[in-house]
Order: sequence, then structure tokens, then C-alpha cells
Amino acid sequence: MKRLTVITAVAALAASALTAPAQAAPAAATSKAPATSKEYVVLYREGASAADAQKAISAAGGTVVKVNTEVGVATVTTTNADFVNAIKNNPAIEGVAGNRVIGQAPETAKVRANVRKAIQAKAVEKEGRGGPKGHGKGNRKPSAEPLDDLQWDLDQMQVNEAHKYEQGDKRVLVGILDTGVDGSHPDIAPNFSERLSRNFTVDIPVDANGDDVDGPCEDEPDQSCNDPANVDEDGHGTHVASAIASPLNKLGVAGVAPKVTIVNIRAGQDSGYFFLQPTVDALTYAGDIGVDVVNMSYYVDPWLFNCVDNPADSPEARLEQATIIKATQRALDYAHRKGVTLVSAAGNGATDYTKTITDSSSPDFAAFPGQASYTRTIPPSCISMPSEGNHVISVSSTGISTRKSYYSDYGNGYVDVAAPGGDVYDTPGNTRDVTKATLAAYPESLARANGEIDENGEPTVDYVVKDCKANVCGYYQYLQGTSMASPRAAGVAALIVSRYGKNGRNGFGMDPDDVERILKGTATDTACPAGGAYTYTRHLPSGATVTATHTCEGGLSNNGFYGRGIVNALRAVR
Repeated sequence: MKRLTVITAVAALAASALTAPAQAAPAAATSKAPATSKEYVVLYREGASAADAQKAISAAGGTVVKVNTEVGVATVTTTNADFVNAIKNNPAIEGVAGNRVIGQAPETAKVRANVRKAIQAKAVEKEGRGGPKGHGKGNRKPSAEPLDDLQWDLDQMQVNEAHKYEQGDKRVLVGILDTGVDGSHPDIAPNFSERLSRNFTVDIPVDANGDDVDGPCEDEPDQSCNDPANVDEDGHGTHVASAIASPLNKLGVAGVAPKVTIVNIRAGQDSGYFFLQPTVDALTYAGDIGVDVVNMSYYVDPWLFNCVDNPADSPEARLEQATIIKATQRALDYAHRKGVTLVSAAGNGATDYTKTITDSSSPDFAAFPGQASYTRTIPPSCISMPSEGNHVISVSSTGISTRKSYYSDYGNGYVDVAAPGGDVYDTPGNTRDVTKATLAAYPESLARANGEIDENGEPTVDYVVKDCKANVCGYYQYLQGTSMASPRAAGVAALIVSRYGKNGRNGFGMDPDDVERILKGTATDTACPAGGAYTYTRHLPSGATVTATHTCEGGLSNNGFYGRGIVNALRAVR
């Protein structure tokens, strides 16, 4: 899927451990520079013993930093510049992928002004900024949450009606594979499990070229690159968690499944990058602790599309992409076998995944010096992970009118279902209106750091909303994207598990294939536009006008814009 904005039982290793030399070596002559240590993810061949794989790694000059034994994936450091060629043909090894390098921030590191540049450069979710300021509360229903009138997405899915029959079960666990979750947010805390939450990432101060990524460790709130599992220094994961399970507590917003339990299984950097090893670790952890549903609003970096035989790619790049496909799929298979329903955002590239397209965004992260993105022709055989993985429910986005959002990726056979993710141009006159995005919780610490609330705690921008109950206040942010659609579908999946599942030894006890069948079978059939195509017109604040035409293929009950239809909570639980 495209970057949607757009994981964690093991504590993240210290930065110093990951950048240490791979093995002892004779002292170098004083005229030579020290060998550079690089980091790789190595995939063991299925059926090979861990001992044989680790012998192969050692023989190629590598040192194993950690291993996910369930999937057969190891993080390896090495000073051998020819490590890939030395190991790739070993019978115990299936693949090798370059991993990101984690280093200490130098004294000259840039101040973290653009810490989220990676997300904002690749996504459209924050494009909701710039609409009319001020939000009245309208004529909300007496029994609803205070900001219910701003939650048009709940109406589109008939969530309030569904809550008369099912609000979720606290024994149902929903894993948030994202940038973290602010577990202290007053509209998340009641449903947040700090005990089960984990962080599988370590912040990256700068990349291999010295460019700012997550920012200097000393600038973090905890002055550390190892964040606890109840914080979110990006805001993306908190929005996702809130959309799924903000409680009915007379504060702020309501989640789709307001009584289920949220588990932060962090796989994403502060900056919005998601790498292979954290993704694999997060998925296996979700399976091991009995998570029932996970939401994955991201793609695995650094390749938006992974191709195994693209002529534009070097042999090493092809091997890396093949490794990402195989390792991620193993982890998805593992979680699925353990009873996890897997939900993923379709992507924000406004492209048909079933057609040949052009992509110029990958590789999007300079794991090693000299790497840069380049233009490739992408046939349908190339795979974006995890959204195109087996057992994964891929979700496209709709706007308030139910049209497919202008940015949402699509494709007949790619999209499984649709859900509201917002479209700020789905308005009369096609002009921007922030309230046509979706609203969910936002960490107060981020709002203050970004200058989005003043010294009195009042919002200074139109895309941040405040709500208080007694002396407790919560902040909420408008975002749009398939990242926002996916958790709303995941929330309906959590209601399905709550309604029909049975508590078991591993998870609540509902087969994820049955959850998917009900989710699809109860979705509201939504036809392609008349004539099969839709032309989007957007009048931008700059005065420019942008148009684009997307073609929808398929019939009423299954097509490229909506899949099996727009998810419907009421039908799902009745």
C-alpha cells in the first residue's frame, strides 16, 4: 500500500549495540579509516535449521543482533562490504535486505523542525488543513458523545445504531501496528492495555547521509531514542487507535468499538517509516498474545512496490524486495494461523493497483550512503506489503458523500472493502473543507510542540478540536487518508469478534476467515460511478484547479472502488 499518513514484545536494542562492529578484527593501520558497520535483515530458508543459518551468517562476516525464531528472520550487523554476495547463495538462506542504520545524533544534528517530513511528503492525510475555522456542536443526539455531530463517518457506517446491539467486549484485543499510541489520552486511556503494549522500534536521529529522520535523542520528551510503549510522537497511531476504540465516556469522540481493548504494538518510527524487522516482530507478537484484530496503516519501507524481476533494479535491490515479500508474508501467515484478523489501508497514491503504473518514490530511505529513489515502471506483479499480502483485508477510502476519496488507491481484485477515511474536497464546489476529513484523538504534547494550541490550551488551527469534561480536556485532529479508513473497518471487525466470538486460549476465539466473510458479506453494496469513471475536481487554496479521472471496474457487489462495499456496523452485528 502507499504510505498512508500515512511493532513489540521485545525491548528495542540500544543504539550503541546496533552500531557496534560486527566482530573483532586485527587493529587497522593508522592510515586507514575504520570499517563501516552495516545492518541487514536475513531471512532463513524454510526448513533450514537456525544453527545452519547462523553459521552461514558468521561465515559471511556477520553477527546476529536478534532473531525472530517464529518467522526465521535475523537482524545482522557486518563490516564485510560484500556481505550480500557472500551469503545470498547459501542453502540455509532465503533472502537478504539492507536494514536502516541507527546512530547516535551528532552535536551538529538539525533541530527537529521537520521530524514528520517523510509522512507529509508522501501522503495526503494532512491536506485537510486550511478549511473554515470554528466548529459548532449542532444538534447532536442526547445519548451521543460531545463531538458526535462532527463524526459523519459513524453515520456512514451506522455505528451509533450498531451500539444499541454491540459496543465491543473488553476481552477482544485490537493491535495498533503504527507509530505508537498515546495511552494517557483521556479518550483512549480507559481502553488501553499498557501491560500488553510493546515498542519494537528505536528512534533514528539521522540517516546514513546525516539527514534528520526522527530527530536528536536529547530532544525527545524522555531524552531517549527508546520510547516507552504508551507514547506517540507522531500522532498517526493515536488517531488510528481512537477511531477504533475511543470509549463512550461523555468526552470527545466515539470509537467504532468503544469497549474493546487497545494494544499498542509499535512498528513505525516517529517519522512514519516502517521497516521489515519491526513489522515481522509486531505481527508475531500479536499472534502470540492472542490479539484478535490488527490494523496496519502503512507499507513496509523502503519500497512502496516490491518487484522481484524489475529490469530497473540492481540484483541486490531485487533480492531485498523479494526478502521483504517473503518475510512479511511469513509473519502475516503466522498471525493469521494464531487467529488474528489482518486489516490494512489500501494506499493514498490515487492509482489502480491492477494496472501498470510508474513510481518514483522508492527506495524512500537511505539505509546506506548513496541510495536514492528512481523512476520505475511497476507492473501488477509487483507487491506492496502488507496490503497485498495473503489473508489481508485491504480498505479503500470514502468521503462524506460516499464517493471514493480522490487520493485513495483502488483496483478490482485489490480492494476488499471501503470505509470512510475523509475527502476534504468532497464538498459543494469542490473546495477544501477540513470538516470533511475524519476526527479522532491527538496527543496534547504534540499539539503543544507544534504550536497548534496556545498557552491556555486553546486550538490555534482549524484542524485541531478541544473538548473538556469537568477538569479533563482532550484534543482531536482532523486527518484524511486510507490510514483513517482502515481502522474504521478494523473497528467493525472488532465488533464482529465481540458479537460472535468465543473466548479461547489464544484470542477471543473467532476464525479470521469468518470475520472477513461477515465483514464483506454485510458491507453496503456500492456501485461504480455512472459510465464507470469519475473525474475529480479540486479547487486548491492557491487558486489552482486539479482534475483527475479514475476508472472503476466491476459490478454492484464487487468493484475496484469499493470492493464488496462500504462496511456497515449495524448489519455486521445484527
